[in-house]
Amino acid sequence: MARWQPNAPERLVVAALDLFSERGYENTTVIDIAERAGLTKSTFFRHFPDKREVLFGGDTMSALLAEGVAAAPAAATPLEAVAHALEVVGRDVFVSSRRAFTARRQAVIAANPELREREALKGLRLTASMAEALRRRGVPDLTSRVAAEVGALVMKIAYERWSDAACAEEFAEVARRTLGEVRAAGASTLGDDT
Repeated sequence: MARWQPNAPERLVVAALDLFSERGYENTTVIDIAERAGLTKSTFFRHFPDKREVLFGGDTMSALLAEGVAAAPAAATPLEAVAHALEVVGRDVFVSSRRAFTARRQAVIAANPELREREALKGLRLTASMAEALRRRGVPDLTSRVAAEVGALVMKIAYERWSDAACAEEFAEVARRTLGEVRAAGASTLGDDT
């Protein structure tokens, strides 16, 4: 492929995932990834700061979650605003055509402690993004933090379920059902009958 062709970030991600699967994360270099994608090392670094980041999409997800919270109806409760954000992510990121890629990505991350650490840090950033978006809606700090933490838990569980090859549902459906289950579990745990 010629270096000038479009979709360089996507090509780099696919090349990195292929190489990480074939050789292992530790045995793959940035040069290997760039060459597999038909690009140069400098092109790689225009899009990603290091080889870890190639599987984590930068701040795209954080921005989508914040936009989803902001775009929720004005009367939405904090948790409803978070649910709206998860629907946005499901529509824009976790689409059925990416399910196989997602499963491969998760397998690569699970096999490497450095990538698992990066995944955990990304989760913290996503949670903080939702909490900040809720505060901008006028939600008190503690309520924002709790709703964002619940949202992060729902997103993690829903993502695991949706990534399973046996799952035929769209991410938004899985997230909606998971949110109901998490709310019921929380009520049961706290002894709340509502």
